Formats: sequence, C-alpha cells, structure tokens
Amino acid sequence: MAGTLVDGAFLSGFINVVFDRFLTTDAVNLVLGKKLGPDLVERLKTALLGAEALVADAELKQFGNPSVRKWLDSLKDAVYSAEDLLDTVLIKATTQKEVNSSWFTSFRINRDRDDTVDKMEGVVRRIEDLAKQKDYLRLEQISTDSSSWRTPSSSIVRGNVHGREDDKKALIKMLNDNNEHHLSVIAIVGIGGVGKTTLAQWIYNNEEFMKGFDLKAWLCISEKFDIVETTRNILKVILGGTCSHDDFNSLQRALKEELSNKKFFIVLDDVWSDDDDKWSHFMTPFQQNGKKGSIVLLTTRGENVALSVQNCRPYFLSGLSEDYCWSVFADNASFPQSNGSATLEEIGRKIVKKCNGLPLAAETLGRLLRTKHDVKEWNKILNSDIWGFPVEKSKIIPALLISYFHLPVYLKRCFVYCSLYPKDYNFKKDELVLLWMAEDLLPLPKRGETLEEVGCECFDELTSRLFFTRRLQDDDDEEEIIMHDLLHDLAIFLAGDFYCNLEELGEEEMIRIQTRHLRVNMRYCSSELHDSISKVESLRTLLSEKFSDIETATCDILSKCKYLRVLSSDRLHMLPNSIGELIHLRYLDLSWTEIKTLPESLCTLCCLQTLKLLGCSKLTTLPSSLHNLISLQHLDIRRTSLEEMPRKMSKLNQLQFLSSFVVCKHEDNGIQELGGLVNLHGSLEIKKLENIVDVKEAKVAKIMDKKNLDGLWLEWCSGDDMVLSSQTERDMLDSLQPHNGLKELKIRGYKGTVFPDWIGNFCYQNMTSVTLKYCKNCCMLPSLGQLPFLKSLSIRGFPELKRIGMEFYKNEGDHHSLHIPPFPSLEILQFRDRCGMYLSQKLFLDSGSLK
Repeated sequence: MAGTLVDGAFLSGFINVVFDRFLTTDAVNLVLGKKLGPDLVERLKTALLGAEALVADAELKQFGNPSVRKWLDSLKDAVYSAEDLLDTVLIKATTQKEVNSSWFTSFRINRDRDDTVDKMEGVVRRIEDLAKQKDYLRLEQISTDSSSWRTPSSSIVRGNVHGREDDKKALIKMLNDNNEHHLSVIAIVGIGGVGKTTLAQWIYNNEEFMKGFDLKAWLCISEKFDIVETTRNILKVILGGTCSHDDFNSLQRALKEELSNKKFFIVLDDVWSDDDDKWSHFMTPFQQNGKKGSIVLLTTRGENVALSVQNCRPYFLSGLSEDYCWSVFADNASFPQSNGSATLEEIGRKIVKKCNGLPLAAETLGRLLRTKHDVKEWNKILNSDIWGFPVEKSKIIPALLISYFHLPVYLKRCFVYCSLYPKDYNFKKDELVLLWMAEDLLPLPKRGETLEEVGCECFDELTSRLFFTRRLQDDDDEEEIIMHDLLHDLAIFLAGDFYCNLEELGEEEMIRIQTRHLRVNMRYCSSELHDSISKVESLRTLLSEKFSDIETATCDILSKCKYLRVLSSDRLHMLPNSIGELIHLRYLDLSWTEIKTLPESLCTLCCLQTLKLLGCSKLTTLPSSLHNLISLQHLDIRRTSLEEMPRKMSKLNQLQFLSSFVVCKHEDNGIQELGGLVNLHGSLEIKKLENIVDVKEAKVAKIMDKKNLDGLWLEWCSGDDMVLSSQTERDMLDSLQPHNGLKELKIRGYKGTVFPDWIGNFCYQNMTSVTLKYCKNCCMLPSLGQLPFLKSLSIRGFPELKRIGMEFYKNEGDHHSLHIPPFPSLEILQFRDRCGMYLSQKLFLDSGSLK
C-alpha cells in the first residue's frame, strides 16, 4: 500500500517508516509492556492509513488553498511526533537490559511507560481529528502511479546551448564595446529559468573572450545582499578560500589592493537587491581600481536591479522560440525507434508549448520522460492539473513542480532536505549521503548493498533528473555540484516551516515551533534568536557554522532536544556529558574544532552512525569504550593528534569507513584489531607500523581481504632508521599486501632495503597513483613501470638510492611485462631528495630513456 501515492516531500515516506520499522507488537511490548495495547496500535495504523489516503490530493490542492497547506503541516507535525515516540520505543527495545528491581527503578520505568503511552494517545487523537476534516477541506482519496525509475549512470553530459547564438554575439559585442571604459557594468535581465546563468557561464568559460583578463571570479548573491559578506566572499574567491578581514573598511581596502592594476571580470549571479545606497558603497573598489576594460557582469530577474547599479547597462534575455525549446526537450528525452515516436513527438511539442520558452522547464521535463515510452505517461504530463496552479506570484515553475511530483517518495524527501543549504552551494555527495542516512530518508538496501551505496544511487538519480547540475570550477577540471536557484526555491517552498536555514530568514522572522531541521551560519546571534532556537524542543538537525554562541546554544539544545539526530558544529571546544542522553543521535560532526577529549558517555549512543573528527588537531585520545558504538559506520579521524586507538576496535563490525588506524603494541589495540573490520570502504591510513612486534600480527590484520578499499597508506613514524633485520621489515610489508583492485598506494618511512615483489606487480591493473616517501634504507626502486594505468608517481627522500636501473621500468622475470612499454599511462612524475629539492633530469637519462 505504501509508496503507491504521489505524495509530499516526506509525509508518506514517514508513514512508510512507521509501518516498516516501528509498528511491531514485539518491539512495542518489550518496552511498554501491555500498556500501549493492541487497540492503540491498531488505532494508530488506521489513523495513518486514513490520513495517507488524502495526502496526494492535499499536496495538489495546497497551492490554491492555504487551509489545505495548514492541514498538511499539522499532519506532518503529528507524524514527526509519532515517529519520534516510536523511534524511542525501538531504541529502548534494542538496548534494554536487566535492570535493578528496586522499588525506585520500577517506579521510574513505569512512569516513563505511562508518559510515552500518554503522548502516543495524544498523537493518535491528533491524526484522527485531522482525517475527519477531509469533507470540510474537500479532500479525496486519489491513487496515482509512483515512479521506480533508476538512472543507468551517474555521468551527465549537458547538451548544447540552443537558440542563443544571436544573444552570444550581441552580448560579446556589448562587452567588447566597453574596452575603452575604466569599468563596465552589464546586467543580463530575464525571468527565472530563461538561461541567464547559462549564458553568463558560457562567457565566463569562453577562452577566446577571456584572453587579456588578469583576474576573474564568480559569486552567487541571491536575495540576501549583505555588502560586507559579499565583499568578503569575493575576496575568498580571489584569494583561494581564505580571508582574515572582518570590518567593511578593511575588506574594501583588501579588495582594492587585489584589483589594483588588473583587468578583471567579475560575475555576480542571481542578484535581487535594488538598494541604491548598498550598491553605491559596494561598487567603490571596482570603480576606483583595475585596468581599462574591466567588467562586472550581473544576472538578475528584475530591470529595477540593473537601474540601481550606477551606469549599469541591461541586456534583456527573452525566452527561447518554440523550435529551440523543442530542441532542448528532445535532447533530454528519448524516443523509441518505432512508429510510436511520431505520437510521442506530437505530445512532446504540446508539452514544450506550455514551457513558455524556458529552457530549464523543457530540460527537466525532457529528462523526466527520458525512460518513458508510453503514450499514457506523456499524456499524464501534458494534462497535469499542475499547469493550472496559481503560481504567478511565487517562484514556482509548474514544469519543475511536475518533475518533483513524479519523483519516487524517497527522492522527494532527499530533495527537500537540500533546502537547508544556501543557493549556489557546492554539494558534496559523500557528506549529503551520510546526512540522508542519519535522517532515515533512504529506502532499505537490497541484498548485498550498503545503505551508503543506496544513498549514492539516490544522489545520482537526482543528478540524472537535473535536480542537481554539474559545472566545472575555475581553471581546473574539478566539478561543482549545485542546484539551480529555481529548484532551490521549490525545495524551500515544499519544506515549509519544518526546515529552516537562518541565512534565508528575514530580520523580523523567527524560527517556528514546528522546525525540525535547522542550519545556522552566522557570526553573531541576538538573544531573541537564541531563545527561539532553545524553544524548538523537537529539533532533529542542527548544522552550525561560524556560530559564536554555539557553546551556550548546544548546552540548551542537549538538555531539551531529546530527539536530535544530527549535530554538526565547527566552534565547539568541549562536548558535555549530557551528549549520552541523545539516544536518537546518528550523526556527529566536530571537524576542525579545538576539542581535546570526548566524554565516555558518547559511547552509549547505540544509534550513532557517523562520527567526524577531521582536523581536530588537539584531540589525542578517543573514549575507551568506543567499541560500544555498535551502529558506527563512518569514523573520520584524519589530521588529529591521536597517539593510539581505543581497545577492541574489531567489535565495530558495521564500520565501513575508517580513515586512520594508529597501531599500538598491546594485543587489544594492535594492528590485529583491523582483522575484524571486514567491510571497510574507501581509503585507510595505517600509522606507527613500527609498533608491530611480530609479522604474524600483520597477517591477522587481513589487509588482502578488504576488497572494497580504494586507497592504502602505510606509515612508519619512528625516527630511528636502524633495524635488526631488513628481511623482517620486508616480510612485514609483504604481509600488508592489499587486494589487486587498489587504486592508490602510499608508503612512508619503510625501513627495509628492498621492496616486496607485490609493489608494482602487473596484477594491480587499477593502480593509478603511487607515492613512496622517506624510505631511507632503500637502495632500489620497485618495478613500477609495468603498472598499466599508473598516472601519478611521486618518490621522495631516498638517500641510499644511487642509480635507477631497468628494474624500475619492468621486471624481466615477469612474462606479462616483456612486451609492454614502461609507464604507458604516466602523466605526473616527481622525484625529490630528502630536502624537498627535485633531482636532476640526468638521473633519468643515465638509467635509460623514459618515454
């Protein structure tokens, strides 16, 4: 039954979770005894079924009826509460142990049970009362097919920029005509989704036009135009991500220096503010500095914005012609090689006509129909009631809303979660997937599949459907993954009061009591705002960056918000013992904080999946009972100062990502503890390998069996390079041999004189990167030339290496390498001595020709 409705952002998904995970008699009775009773369970099931049957109709009618939207919000709030209570039941059922049978303990348990039952009865009554309002709101039970489409690939190739040749020429001419002016300010003006940003990107990445510019930068502005923050962000882009200035005057002086005597091209994307005074102050550094021909290019939806910027010339971008809009649609859809294609084209052209010349609308609908070859499916899009929704005054485009409504349930929830982030945010797949996992937004994995892999598939699905788009960053091949601002507007609308990004709130707006997910990114917080944060007791998510009052706020939140699932902060200096009371916590990110220790109470969190401690340079130890975190899947301890691992790490058998392991000499935290971690993915760094006492210990680590590792970094940290037996050192490294699917290998501080044969062996077909550092006893390099796909090789600090012989290029004893040219795929080769200086090129020539 569940999943057959075209539902809201997360409502039916929540209801599915309740049925699939919580409403089992065994789990309920174990914690609540018979007090909850089968009657209340059945009432909850019936109430949820009755409400879910109305959700699809309500989601469609909310756009023209505020009462329906309010009803939906009330139902979402009630279902959130039901899930929180039932999640508590499930957690207690999992962790409940024998307790002291004293009168006081029995009294406390009974009191907790009575309290949970009372709250559950209240939630059931709320849902029952809401279902009774269907006649008043004229809600009907409707059933529609949901999509189960999956993208065949995560690789998206964007099509051509159709129908803009004349616009390109006209805009380039306008920009070139201003070469004699000190500064030209030009605005591309057009409605949302017409292609302003796409045209600006084409210019920004046009190598021919960009010749002669000394500096270029791209910045998304959006609705909130804070001239101090915007100036700081431009400096960050120019300086490569760092800016130490705070006050406006010093920021402007710094920007003035950076622009001085340079011809610059600055793009300010998605500008909304028409505040003349703000623009006058903001533009001062640009007007007073730079060479002739410097340009500031704006994209905006309003002509009034262009008029507010002094001497700004507008270029008006109109919609595409119907033929060009059809080309965009057809590029993204696909037509069967049969007679049915003509019928689909006829329907498709009618759909395109409704897109009103907006390429974004045509593109997303084309991608929606990419795998659908059924005339009924295409007609369903053409005849959708959504085309008639009263959305003229909002930022919602019907075509995008149609694409959203045809997402599977789980993708809707994942998409809406992105409303927490600002416009033009560069999404990181790995980060977002871990958050989706923590929030229970993902479908259950299939057999043999991890939940993280499911999350990656969901991300790729959204990308394939163009809810995310890929673009190249400046001057390199790295991709940014962003969300178009109109899709971001749609996510914010659908999220309602349940998701809140404080950057998006107006000065007079406060956090709503219904808020469950909160993102804070600000340096200062008023007492009123702090109070409103503390009052949101059902908060599930707190993502805080640059929040100066986080210490105080966190203490309040931990004492009140018992249902918190996600906590992320970059300003905490300590974690209170009360963290152990957050039994729902799944995700804890303390990266780049100055935290020194973690309380033992953290280890009671049986639901914790992700613990991120990246860059906590003052952290020297982990809690001794870390092995009690039975659900831990992701542990990131890179760039910490850990001196050893806690004992019994092998008990963390759910662990899938472990960034580092510090080897100790004791049995319960030595390298053999890695043997029990059979599900490790990604890259693993093993440090202090000099602490291995016996070669047998290295074998017990079972590195060869970790088939999902992509990268391995082996490091000996001791400064003493004298060893008793070079053969023992070689046997040690031989015992740490990884599987032959490894892609990246780094070895640092190895104390043997010769490398074992597996390093450089032809069987490592996937190896693309090798780094060898400070192996001070080695007098011979391994046979790396026979690695067929090795692209990057770095060798540094080999004082005993006097010459490089033919063994470096190929191993003559290996018949696989006899007819293969050495280093067939090598792109980067670095040789440095122990002082960091490059060795002379003569070293290569003396040992043969490297081609």
